[in-house]
Amino acid sequence: MDRPSKKVRFGVIGCSRVAQRGMLPALHESDLAELIIIGKQNDEEEKTKTETVQPYCAVWGTYDEIINSKDVDAVYVSLPNALHEEWTIKAAEKGKHVLCEKPAALSYASAQRMVAAARKSKARLIEGLMFRYHPQNVKVMEWIKEGVLGGLLRFESCFAFAMPDRASNAMNKNLGGGSFNDQGPYGVATSRMVFGEEPVSVLCSMKTDVESGVDVMADMVLYYPNEKIAFSSTLFGSYYQSTYSVLSTKAHVRMARAYAVPRDMKTKIFLDADDEVQEFVIEPADHFRLMVDDFVGEILKGEWSRKDFEGDLLAQARVLEAARVSAREQRIVHLSEIV
Repeated sequence: MDRPSKKVRFGVIGCSRVAQRGMLPALHESDLAELIIIGKQNDEEEKTKTETVQPYCAVWGTYDEIINSKDVDAVYVSLPNALHEEWTIKAAEKGKHVLCEKPAALSYASAQRMVAAARKSKARLIEGLMFRYHPQNVKVMEWIKEGVLGGLLRFESCFAFAMPDRASNAMNKNLGGGSFNDQGPYGVATSRMVFGEEPVSVLCSMKTDVESGVDVMADMVLYYPNEKIAFSSTLFGSYYQSTYSVLSTKAHVRMARAYAVPRDMKTKIFLDADDEVQEFVIEPADHFRLMVDDFVGEILKGEWSRKDFEGDLLAQARVLEAARVSAREQRIVHLSEIV
C-alpha cells in the first residue's frame, strides 16, 4: 500500500447525522486530514444534504467510487450498524484505512473479520469511540494515574434519552438498531478505560419493544479483576442522561455530561474527596477532531506506530458479544467463552 500524502485524504461513506454534526467539521478543520469526497446512496440524498455538507466538501460519489479512488487514503464509515462490516472490509481490502462508527461490529466474529481484513492489507482500523479523547476524560485518567482517587472500586454509567422515531435506524432491528447497540458501547468502553483492563465476566438483561423487536433498555454488570465492578444502563424513552461516576478508596468522581458532548459545550467534573466537593469546568473541545488527529498521526508514523487500535476494537467487541449472549441465555457469561 502506498504511503499517504502529508495530509491523509478521507472519503466519507454514510452521511449520517453524526457525520454531519461531528465528523465532517473535524475532518475539514484537521491539520492532518483532508476531506475530499462524500458518499451518497442515490441522487436524492445528494439533493437533500448538499446544503448541510457544502461548507466541508462539495464532491459527491458512490461508495464504490470512494473505495476505488486512488486519491482516497482513508474512509470514515458512518452507515447503519448492520452495514459496518461490509464496507469496512471492502475499504480495507482496497488498502484504505478505516475509522468506523461504533459499534464497529455486531458480533465478535464480525470484528475478527474486519480486523483480519485490515491487518492483511496493512491498513489501520479504529472504532469511533471519540468521547474518550475529550479533555474531561483525559483529566480523570490523570487523576487515576497520579493516585488522586486511590484504589478503584466501582464504576457506574447511564446513557438514556427520549424514544427515537419509529422510522429511525435506531428502531430498525434489521439495521442493528436498539438501545444496546446505540448507547451500550459507551459505558463498556469507559469502564475498560477507567479500570485499564478487561472484564472477566458480564451479566446483561434487555427489555424488547414488541412492535419493532429492538431492545429499548439494557442493563449490564461487568465483573473486573480484584473485585472491581461496573454497572452500565442504557434506555430509550427517558429524560436525557449522559453520565458516569467512579468510586474509589479516596474519592468519588462524577461527570455532568460524559457522552455526546457538543464541540461548543463546557462540561463539569465533580470530585468529592475529604468531605468537600470540587467542581472542575472543562472548556469546550472537539473530541471528533482529537480522535481524527490521533488516528491520522499514527497512520503517518507507519511502522513506527505503537497504538493497537485494532486490538482495542476486538476487545470492545468481545465484551459486547458476551453481554449479548448473557441477555439471550439469561446467565453470567465469562469472556473466556467468547473466542
